[in-house]
Amino acid sequence: MTADSSLREADLQTLATPGASPAVLPGAAFVDPDSAEAVRVHLDNVIPALDSLRSQSGRLAAWGVELAQRLLRGQRLLAAGNGGSAAEAQHLTAELVGRFDGERVPFSAISLHAESSAVTAIANDYGYDDVFARQVRAHGRSGDVLILLSTSGKSPNLLRAAEVASRLNVTTWALTGAGPNPLADASDQAVMIDALNANAQEGHLIALHAICRAFDLEVARHSSTDAWSLQNQGLQQRGGRA
Repeated sequence: MTADSSLREADLQTLATPGASPAVLPGAAFVDPDSAEAVRVHLDNVIPALDSLRSQSGRLAAWGVELAQRLLRGQRLLAAGNGGSAAEAQHLTAELVGRFDGERVPFSAISLHAESSAVTAIANDYGYDDVFARQVRAHGRSGDVLILLSTSGKSPNLLRAAEVASRLNVTTWALTGAGPNPLADASDQAVMIDALNANAQEGHLIALHAICRAFDLEVARHSSTDAWSLQNQGLQQRGGRA
């Protein structure tokens, strides 16, 4: 056995021997007071967001039911946002194309920000303010639903999308932070969460799941056969659009 191999074997034995574990995990016994207070305040600020959502639970339920009825008829959901709101818009479309809780038929839902080639082409040729509006013109049909998410409620590209949707008879729903704000005013209906921006954005995800809860319940009221029949009728009425 060479000296090198003996050294390597000794190293392996040392690594394999468990060291003495600390009595308390690092960081559990001592936390910087300022950091602990910042986390506590953030968590406390979630409560106003939840209270704001609870006061608008009827609207969230109505959105879920209406969305289910429209998509069962073959309509489509379009969704958009910027940054974290884009991620949440895509979360919603994934729940509809995939599933939320139980098994059900898939539904047509498109996140407008997720088409990277279209977004960059439109931004390059027309400007970033038009990245969603032009896609609404391309994909939106009368009776579709457009959900726009923004904590500020001031994003120019979302405002333009809402403007185009109104001309196409596409219903626009907005999830925003505290109101009043321009996006809520430009939309057909809005749920405004009266909370700090970060907490309002956390509230948006809870709102989307609440919508999905009502959506799935409405879909479940129809048998699977009825659901497929309604979707097929809707596609035929729209010229077979998939």
